[in-house]
Amino acid sequence: MEITLQVNGVPRTVDVDPRMSLLDLLRERLGLIGAKKGCDHGQCGACTVLIDGRRAVSCLALAVAVDGSQVTTVEGLADGENLHPLQAAFIERDAFQCGYCTPGQLCSAAGMLGEPGPSAVTGDLLADPELTPEEIRERMSGNLCRCGAYVNIVSAIAEVAR
Repeated sequence: MEITLQVNGVPRTVDVDPRMSLLDLLRERLGLIGAKKGCDHGQCGACTVLIDGRRAVSCLALAVAVDGSQVTTVEGLADGENLHPLQAAFIERDAFQCGYCTPGQLCSAAGMLGEPGPSAVTGDLLADPELTPEEIRERMSGNLCRCGAYVNIVSAIAEVAR
C-alpha cells in the first residue's frame, strides 16, 4: 500500500506492507533510528514518537494507520542546530546513562508538556494541575529506564515545564 505522511516536517510517500509497524517504517525504510525497538509490545516506551502532536508507541501503530499524519521522532525535535529545550535540559541535568530510552523519554516528555488536564494522581479532577514531580512521574510512567535515571529525567522535564 502507498501511504503519505510527514516525518519531521518532510513529506514522504512510501509503499508499505499493511502489517508493517510505524517503528519498522521509521527505522528500516526511512533510516530514522532514534526510536528504539525495546520490547516490541508497547510496554517500555523506547519507541515513543509524536503522531499529530500526541504521544504514541510506534511499535504498536501500523504504518498504514498513520497515512496523512505528521510524525515527529527525536530527530525532529531540534530546530536545526538548536536543541529542543528538553534535549538541552536532559544534557544539563544528566538525565540519561546508557541513552537507550532517551529518544522515547524525550518524545514522551514533549508530548506530555502539551497535554492539559488531570492525571491519576491529581487531587482535583476538574483542575489543570501544575506539573509537580509527582505529576511528571505519573505522566511519564509508560517510559521505562533500566539504568534508573528517573530522578534526573523528572528534574529535566520539571525545568522545562517551568
